[in-house]
Amino acid sequence: MISRIVYIVIGGALCFSCSYFKTNTENKPLAARVNDTYLYIEDIEKLVPENSSVEDSTLIVNNYINRWATQQLLIDQAKINLTPEQLSRFDRLVDEYRTDLLTEAYKNVIVSKQLDSVISEQEYHEYYEENKENFKQSDLLVMLRYVQLPLNYDGLPAVKEKLSRYNDKDKKSLNSQDYQFISSNFNDSVWIKKEVLYHSLPVLQEAGEPLLKKSNFAQLQDSLGVYLVKIENVLYPNDTAPFSFIKPTLKQIILNKRKLELIKKLETDITKDAIQTNNFEIYTNE
Repeated sequence: MISRIVYIVIGGALCFSCSYFKTNTENKPLAARVNDTYLYIEDIEKLVPENSSVEDSTLIVNNYINRWATQQLLIDQAKINLTPEQLSRFDRLVDEYRTDLLTEAYKNVIVSKQLDSVISEQEYHEYYEENKENFKQSDLLVMLRYVQLPLNYDGLPAVKEKLSRYNDKDKKSLNSQDYQFISSNFNDSVWIKKEVLYHSLPVLQEAGEPLLKKSNFAQLQDSLGVYLVKIENVLYPNDTAPFSFIKPTLKQIILNKRKLELIKKLETDITKDAIQTNNFEIYTNE
């Protein structure tokens, strides 16, 4: 499809026909020219998806060429109007950016091949114990169990007794099909952030934070039902974050630590090898 679009010269008109693009002195098909800068067919031939109509391919290529031309014109004007010092500084920034891209890409390839992502439970616990002071809570965390019952539920006293006492027999009973709760949570060994809890149970937010105290048992009600809530445990801001809650964060910290160690070793080894093979020398004036 691209071969149907005639080359562009800035300042002239874009036209379409069955002609081929103009070629330069090296016999490379040209798509466009801005002053002394050329855009070649090979630069744009992959832009057009297969099976595109003539109209679609023309639109895609035309839009790309116009964007390219605008950029080239701006670059040419920048070279004229910016000072040599400014141009030199931008050249250095471009070189630095290219260097950073290449080195980071290479380091990421090496790290992805060599990084051991398996972390033992012992390593988790050791890191946690050694760095406890760094894991202070910024949120209020709660462990709780609750049930939501319909308004005027006949068996409310029995459910209330079982949820509060919660021995093995009670657990089995409450988790059976004997009770059809509107909603419930019996996993009272998981820490939940206060904001998440309030989002799940707005009735708790209406009751206020004083309700969120260890061992509290509350019966609440709104237009959607009756709620029986037993608070098992609470952690406050500036308390040490519990291991189970912080474990996902520990994983990221430990893996990042390994990654940094791999990168440091890579940089040390590649420099050491270059010195040993005489590919790196430092010249001093003596």
